[in-house]
Amino acid sequence: MIHNELDAAGIHDPRLREAYRRCRRINAAHGRTFFLATRLLAPDQRPPVHALYGFARHADDILDSLDPDLGMDVRAQRLQELSDGFFAGADLTDHSVLVAVRHTARRYDINTAPFEDFLASMRMDLTITDYPNRDALNDYMRGSAEAIGLQVLPILGAVVPVAEAARTLPPSDALSSSPTSSGTSTKT
Repeated sequence: MIHNELDAAGIHDPRLREAYRRCRRINAAHGRTFFLATRLLAPDQRPPVHALYGFARHADDILDSLDPDLGMDVRAQRLQELSDGFFAGADLTDHSVLVAVRHTARRYDINTAPFEDFLASMRMDLTITDYPNRDALNDYMRGSAEAIGLQVLPILGAVVPVAEAARTLPPSDALSSSPTSSGTSTKT
């Protein structure tokens, strides 16, 4: 099935095809529910969504490694290398996830700001274990949740510019203040 998806997405270069296949395997192995949800997308939308998932998963794996010898300084360095590889601007990397996500970002003209916000939140995960107030938590959630949605919008075919769509989204704190089934708010 991946061949049909890659063909539908117009991805014919062998190096790119392998990079997108790698992202799809990561998504299938680690994001089972998310992976199944991608089956609801049009075939040409699946590979770029897999690339975005692969990038986010790779960053998360850097942070959540169970290797006790991998200290915070090494994790920070690896996250910085991932960031540098993404923002390098040229296809100088052999890292298949970076090859696919950079191709996706270029092809769909995805603004770099959501990637910057995402990586900033990943850096917060290295040292912050508690947020002093709602604003600090909202800053984290903007990068860890909202940024992903903004990355996906161009792939889904947003009918308005992404910046305009972002302005119409509820603020990140709406994620923690939605009504519960009892009709009360979960916001503290």
